[in-house]
Amino acid sequence: MKVLLLNGPNLNLLGTREPAIYGAMTLADVEAMCRTEGAALGLEVATFQSNHEGALVDRIHVAGDEGVRFVVINPGALTHTSVALRDALTGVAIPFIEVHISNVHKREAFRHRSFLSDVAEGVIVGLGTIGYRLALQAAAAKLQRGDKP
Repeated sequence: MKVLLLNGPNLNLLGTREPAIYGAMTLADVEAMCRTEGAALGLEVATFQSNHEGALVDRIHVAGDEGVRFVVINPGALTHTSVALRDALTGVAIPFIEVHISNVHKREAFRHRSFLSDVAEGVIVGLGTIGYRLALQAAAAKLQRGDKP
C-alpha cells in the first residue's frame, strides 16, 4: 500500500527554522522516520517537498497513476491560501490527512483557517513531528479496514 508524504513551503528548513516552534528534526529526519514507520505498518512511503504550489499540485495529479492510496500532507502556509491544493486533492479523490507540527490554533489568527481540513479524512495539529507517525498509523488502519473516503 503506497502512501505519499507531501510537505509544502519552508518545511525544507525544519531543524533550523524556529526550533522552539517546529523542533530540531530536519525534513530528512522526518522523512526517514516516516519510511521506517510506514514499513512497520506495511506501507511504502514516497516523499516530496516543494516550496512551489504548482509543483505540489503536479505531484498530487500523478499520485493516482502511481497507485498512491493515501496522502499525508503538511501544506505549510499553503494551508491558509491554496484553493489549488484543495482542488488537486479532491480532484484525484485520494484520501488524505492534514498534519501541522505546531498548534495553528494557538498562533496568529490567519493560521486558524484551513482550505483543506473540511475535505480531509483527519487533521493532526500541535503534536510536533510525531503527528506524521500518527497520520501514517491512521492511514494504515483505514486502508486495512477498507474505509472509503
